[in-house]
Amino acid sequence: MTEWKDGIAKITLPTPFAVGDVNVYLIRGERLTLVDTGAKTEESWNSLIEQMAELDLSPKDIEQVVLTHHHPDHAGMLDFFPDSLEVYGHPLNERWIHPNEAFFQEQEHFFIEHFKEFGLPEEYFAILPKLRKTMKYMCNRPLTGHLFEGMRPLGLHDWKVLETPGHAQSQIALFREKDGVLIGGDLILAHISPNPLLEPPAPGEKERPKPQLQHNDSMKKLLHYPIHCVYTGHGDEVYQLAELIEKRLTRQHERAMTVKTWLEEEELTVFQICQRLFPSVYQRELMLTISETVAQLDYLASIGEIISRDGQPVVYQAKPRD
Repeated sequence: MTEWKDGIAKITLPTPFAVGDVNVYLIRGERLTLVDTGAKTEESWNSLIEQMAELDLSPKDIEQVVLTHHHPDHAGMLDFFPDSLEVYGHPLNERWIHPNEAFFQEQEHFFIEHFKEFGLPEEYFAILPKLRKTMKYMCNRPLTGHLFEGMRPLGLHDWKVLETPGHAQSQIALFREKDGVLIGGDLILAHISPNPLLEPPAPGEKERPKPQLQHNDSMKKLLHYPIHCVYTGHGDEVYQLAELIEKRLTRQHERAMTVKTWLEEEELTVFQICQRLFPSVYQRELMLTISETVAQLDYLASIGEIISRDGQPVVYQAKPRD
């Protein structure tokens, strides 16, 4: 049964993705606000209608949408809403939720160059022209306005925006100071660690982002706020936040140090490490597993544990002991 709790109603919607259901949230502010939308499927839309009816509401009552980030399971169903509905989020949502041909080409070029650097065999390049097809569950519409660190969204004067990049460059969270509630998107999940997904550089930037380092920093950032409860993008709420962050950081460090032990014995490429980390799924989930592999190498480089030798492909080894 969908119900209000402290002015927030949690609505869980089905998705066509391996991650399973996604949580979206209604907030009773000065404006009735929907935080995230779900994926662009009829099943999800019908589920939203049914659950809103339990609150004596319908999608027509929603006055604005705030996006935590641009991924299709969080933003795709925007296309089911009227064009007049106002939509707010970080500006880095824009290129994903309202893409053009130039962006598709930029994305493909980014991955071609990095696949070469990572040492992927030629046959894996065939997936790159298909990247745009994965957008079929995504919307195609612009933001009405942009949200940045410290802003209070229109109609949500109790809530403050925290920029929390890592899982997505566009990711934000909403923090309500009066009772320590955070709506966190996919920054922190109770049951799994979010993927630190590779993305092309932001407009005007040349260096690729390092999402694992950003994600770790974003989790640590939460420790500076008196957060009592995190409403998450998937699964259950999180109440013991500090303990979970410590667990996530420790687990990630341990995985990276496993990679380091391999690099003490021989030089390896990103692709070779990916095959070792994910032997049963790397072919089926190439983009996810490559992102996760690069994440561990970025982390090891940041703490001075490895060195790399440029080339195509780049090879990595553990930093020699003094």
